[in-house]
Amino acid sequence: MRAPDWLTARPVAHRGLHDISRGIVENMPGAVQAAIAGNFSIEVDIQLSADGEAMVHHDHALGRLTEATGPLVEKTATELKALTFKDTAERMMSLSDLCALVGGRVPLVIEVKSRFDRDRKLVKRMAEVLASYDGPAVGMSFDPDQVLALRELLPSRPRGIVAQRSYQDDYWAHLTQQQRDSMLYLRHGFQTQPQFVAFRVDDLPAPPPWIARNVFGCALLGWTVRTTEQRTRVAQYADQMIFEGFVP
Repeated sequence: MRAPDWLTARPVAHRGLHDISRGIVENMPGAVQAAIAGNFSIEVDIQLSADGEAMVHHDHALGRLTEATGPLVEKTATELKALTFKDTAERMMSLSDLCALVGGRVPLVIEVKSRFDRDRKLVKRMAEVLASYDGPAVGMSFDPDQVLALRELLPSRPRGIVAQRSYQDDYWAHLTQQQRDSMLYLRHGFQTQPQFVAFRVDDLPAPPPWIARNVFGCALLGWTVRTTEQRTRVAQYADQMIFEGFVP
C-alpha cells in the first residue's frame, strides 16, 4: 500500500496551527480549528492515560503547558481533561474528541508517542477509535515497534516512521545505545513497511530517506519547518512539510 495522495497534497500544521501570542496552544481545540480554517492537514501527538485512553498531548511529563506536573500516564482521561492549562481555558482532548471535532474535513497525521517499552496499548486504543472514523488519517512514530504495531493492529491506515540522522543528543539519552542504533538508517523498514517517512528537515538530504522515497516509493515529509531556509530545503528534497510558526 502506497501513501495516499492526500497526505502530501497540503502542508501539515505541526500540533495544529498554534500561536501562543494569540492564545492558541499546541494540540488544543483552537489550534485544530485554526488549521481546519486554513485547510491544512493536522499533525497531533497522542499519549496513553492511566486508564488506557488515547489523549492528545505531546509531552510525557505534565508542566510545560499545564499547571499540574508529573507523568501524564499516571492520570486518568477524566483527570487529564480537567487539567488547567497555563495560556488557555481549553482542555485536553482525547483522540475521540479530536476526530469528532475534525469530522474528516482535513487529514490527520497522528504521532504515537512512545516510552520504548514495547507497550502497544496506545496503538490498540487508536485502532479502536479510528475503526469508526471515516476521515483521512495516518499514524506514525519514532519507535519502530510502534510502527510495527500500526502495521499489525491498524493495517487499513497508512503508517509512517519519524526519523532523523542521529539519536545521540540529550533528548534520546534515556534510551539504550542498542535502541538508538535500531532507529538508524531506517534499517527496520523491511519489517515495519512504512508508506511514508517524516524526516528532520535539517538532516535532509540523507541517503536513507532518499532511498525510501526514490527506490521504495515512500512519501517524504520534512519536519519541523520554521524558517525560509528550511522551507526551501524541504521543497527541494521532500514531498511536503510539517510546519509551525508561520502560515504558508
